[in-house]
Amino acid sequence: MKMLKIGLIREGKVPPDSRVPITPKQCREFMNRYPNLDIVVQPSPIRCYKDEEYEAEGISLQEDMSDREVLMGVKEVPIEQLMEGKTYYFFSHTIKKQPYNRKLLQAILAKNIQMVDYETLKNEKGGRIIGFGRYAGIVGAHNGLRAYGLKTGAFFLEAAHKCKDFAAIQEIYRETTFPPIKIVSTGTGKVAYGAKETLDAMGIREVSPQEFLTEKFDEAVYVHLKYDDFYKHKESNQYDRSDFYDNPQNYCCDFFDYTRTADVFINGIYWDPKGPVYFTKEDMKSPDFNIKVIADVTCDIAPDSSVPSTIRPSKIGDDVYGYDPITEKEVEKYSQNSIDVMAVDNLPNELPRDASKDFGEMLHKSVIEEMMKDQSDVIDLASIAKNGSLTEHYAYLQDYVDGKA
Repeated sequence: MKMLKIGLIREGKVPPDSRVPITPKQCREFMNRYPNLDIVVQPSPIRCYKDEEYEAEGISLQEDMSDREVLMGVKEVPIEQLMEGKTYYFFSHTIKKQPYNRKLLQAILAKNIQMVDYETLKNEKGGRIIGFGRYAGIVGAHNGLRAYGLKTGAFFLEAAHKCKDFAAIQEIYRETTFPPIKIVSTGTGKVAYGAKETLDAMGIREVSPQEFLTEKFDEAVYVHLKYDDFYKHKESNQYDRSDFYDNPQNYCCDFFDYTRTADVFINGIYWDPKGPVYFTKEDMKSPDFNIKVIADVTCDIAPDSSVPSTIRPSKIGDDVYGYDPITEKEVEKYSQNSIDVMAVDNLPNELPRDASKDFGEMLHKSVIEEMMKDQSDVIDLASIAKNGSLTEHYAYLQDYVDGKA
């Protein structure tokens, strides 16, 4: 395997993110396993793992990253901090043609940077192999139930970002009695199963869709809905996974019955704008609409959202806002007429040490060895840009780069 020099860069985006791609202990484990791997760390005052923790593992602190071939961070690197000719790994938020990052991708091309986006690292079946989704789901479900407790006064949960880690939060769950509430959670990916992990840790019982819709309970329960539970083809009334992904516009969404029954909705499903929404603004005006809290972990902002009340992202420390379905406007949270929305777009940063450790384990399992190879299909297919041009798989971004889309 080749010699590889990696630099862990400090986060430059504002507001700053405290997560890291590799923890101190993982840096040491990686270097012990791969003698040709050398990792240094750019000093940072805001990381969840302190500079001293890296030094304690024998990892050098180094301000100048010019001798590093690969630079790894978490969030987008400010344009003025990009180093020409390097290989970067971070979440670029460009592959959906996000307008706010057009200049970033233009700069990456101009500076002859190889851009590997964590989101585009995939296995042979096309599934993502790395991400922070699990902890987005874990924290999103916690925040949703916390909001319900604050709205109703029925129980209290401490904010996740004020807790040491998920283990400490689970201790809180053991001391909390949840009232008979009904929770509907959606999705099949890491986000959805992270949310399920939280609900299970709370001791909340899972029930079937049929039970959820037709029965009354004297305890808290949840239903975990997958795509085929509520998406049906308009003509065949069946769900075909491959066809749904290719032609979501041909499907309808049978979710409204759950809005009549659920108290809390946790949204953890990827949504294609061509597909049907869960419910409309008009649906939310119905007196039968029972949902009181929506934890929208996907955080797609209306009108490009499957949840029309997600009108803006919220932030850690002020994670909930109220939505009045009659006026269709934001109102005071936890008010009598509000449906309360949790839509934090960087949820894993509430438990940054746990989330970083989890992310580094995925790197270790599926990515680091690929990075060490002289040639890797996994890395090549994940590279958005290389040698000053978009790569073949991301050529569709050219009109975006040119300012035409």
